Amino acid sequence: MKKIQVLGPGCPRCTQLAAAVDLAARQLGLEYEVEKVTDISEIVNLGVMMTPGLIVDGELKFQGKCPSVDELKTIIA
Repeated sequence: MKKIQVLGPGCPRCTQLAAAVDLAARQLGLEYEVEKVTDISEIVNLGVMMTPGLIVDGELKFQGKCPSVDELKTIIA
């Protein structure tokens, strides 16, 4: 099972990323769990300085942007 963390304070881009990640994972047929990390201190401790950010299975994949669903499929596959 993939552990996917969406990091951001709850802004519109963060919400958009969470929805896109969910859609991409469902389209890929993955078993996954999405955790939304909204605490700024925890986000900084995870190494993210620009939101939204995405961590997959403990690895920071990107920060400060909201990729398309197709790009996300490549990132989380």
